[in-house]
Amino acid sequence: MKILLLGREGQLAWELRRTLACLGEVVALDRRSETLMVDMADPDTLVKAVKAVNPGLIVNATAYTAVDRAEQEAEQEQARKINAEAPGILAELALKTGAAQIHYSTDYVFYGDGTAPYDEEHATGPQGVYGSTKLAGEQAIREVGGRYYIFRTAWVYGARGQNFLLTMLRLMRERERLGIVSDQIGAPTWSRLIAEATALVVARSMNGGSFKADVKSGVYHLSCAGQTSWFDFATAIRDVAVNNNILPPECASIEAIATGDYPTPARRPAYSVLSNEKLAREFGMRLPDWKDALELCMASLVR
Repeated sequence: MKILLLGREGQLAWELRRTLACLGEVVALDRRSETLMVDMADPDTLVKAVKAVNPGLIVNATAYTAVDRAEQEAEQEQARKINAEAPGILAELALKTGAAQIHYSTDYVFYGDGTAPYDEEHATGPQGVYGSTKLAGEQAIREVGGRYYIFRTAWVYGARGQNFLLTMLRLMRERERLGIVSDQIGAPTWSRLIAEATALVVARSMNGGSFKADVKSGVYHLSCAGQTSWFDFATAIRDVAVNNNILPPECASIEAIATGDYPTPARRPAYSVLSNEKLAREFGMRLPDWKDALELCMASLVR
């Protein structure tokens, strides 16, 4: 089976290139691809890529993720094209060619005023452009139908790309003190675990070299277990980094601050923990606790 992976160097796409390679021939494309360039904001490049690769599975590991920049009027159209329109175009191409589709969404589709983990049926209510366009992308896929998995995840980090973990490690080397928000609650999720879980779902959905006819299409939450605040996550990063000699013991101290003390153009969900019960029920898998995942990720950084 050929797998068209949209994205090459992002933190999730990089991991997917490794995990999906066991299941078929992975063709990873992005705007920097030399032979077949893909621009998620340009529908023609999507059509050309699907036609050229003729995949049995399309995996979209790209997104417009500049949450604050998306609030700018000049950027909103770009966010809409990439997050809302491209997924629907890919769904139509998948349906036409008989391919299955995997798409990744976000906890930002929820308003964030809950007190218990959100399941897949909970009412959505995004607060900003990023969440609204990601929700529109989900809806576009569902309207087209076919065979698809939409994986909502949250607080994604990894050893590559731009993410909270790498930003904290850099700032802890550069500064003496950091103020980190302590009243936003979520579940940090290692990109490698998302990629490994994706590969397991694909493997369990296949019969030989093609997808089963009874693929359980739908939305699934896919995040690490447990919950924490950004402040406690940053504190854990520092502690694990010091224990692994990644940072010196005298690195930056961390101070808890409120969301109001660090205003941003886009509002963040105050609570965005996802329930993964559906994933466990349908596919028999659970991601580990976020603390255990962080230990594993940090161990991979040790040279």
